Amino acid sequence: MGLLDTINAKLIDLLGPFGPLMAIGMLGVLLILLVLPAMFQKQEDPLDRLKANSAANMGKSPEALRASQGTDKLDKYSDFLEPKDVEEYTAIRLKLIQAGYRTKSAVKTYHFAQFALGIGLLLLGVVYAIYKSSTGDPSTKSTLLSIFIPGLAGYYLPKWWVGKRQKARQEEMINGFPDSLDMMLVCVEAGQSLDQSIIRVSQELKSGFPALAEEYETVSHEMKAGKDKTQVLRDMSERCGVSDIASFVTVLIQSQQFGTSIAEALRVFSAEMRDKRVMRAEEKANTLPTKMTLATMMLTVPPLLIILIGPSVHNIYVTLNQANF
Repeated sequence: MGLLDTINAKLIDLLGPFGPLMAIGMLGVLLILLVLPAMFQKQEDPLDRLKANSAANMGKSPEALRASQGTDKLDKYSDFLEPKDVEEYTAIRLKLIQAGYRTKSAVKTYHFAQFALGIGLLLLGVVYAIYKSSTGDPSTKSTLLSIFIPGLAGYYLPKWWVGKRQKARQEEMINGFPDSLDMMLVCVEAGQSLDQSIIRVSQELKSGFPALAEEYETVSHEMKAGKDKTQVLRDMSERCGVSDIASFVTVLIQSQQFGTSIAEALRVFSAEMRDKRVMRAEEKANTLPTKMTLATMMLTVPPLLIILIGPSVHNIYVTLNQANF
């Protein structure tokens, strides 16, 4: 007991009255970090082992060797990093695709970033709390906030980044979509098919709107691969997550089903998209005075009050001082 009392007293002197609790918490976090690699180890499937043995016996082709080089290092942690619920996995996968992350391991990387940043910043918060306790006597509330706030910030930082990328990508598509319709209309009226028009538009948009060009290029590749055109267009609408593109896909599908002219449908829809873009610009221009009101008041009223009232206040102050003397 004497040794425990000595350690307890040293922790209290070093870290404050909550030093023993903080030491126990740090020890728990350390134990968790030591146990996690063992928990993450994915058990090898016997069928996979059988396939690996048969491949080793028969020999691997150059194509198989090239394919094996791209194995993701996070695959063995997929049971922990990937959601078990199909709906949750689909929602996260769709959000990452809309943000531009289309790799097979995007979901695992996203959850790994959340876990790594959360634990890393939590440990930094613990280090900061220890340093703050050694240099002063902080309260329990401030100590807990300095530990958990960095951890929560690190956990939600990937989510904020993906949402920001998603909004920026969708905004880029909205801005470039009317121009792409105009170019597609020109290509169709020049005698090209819809597939050829999409390929040409994807090439022309790469410099100005790379996100939209990537979507058109994906559509062209899927059509070349023989996928159903209706399903390809619907997949494009789902990947983009933009209402204008969803309406465009509906127009093309209906035009294909009813046998109407694609050029006429593109002409009408492109005119509507141009009008809609002008309306969005006018809406932003109309909201600008309202947004400027607060800034104008903060930057104009205080200097005006100083100019108008400042001399009077100074004269009153000088008069009072003279009267006192």
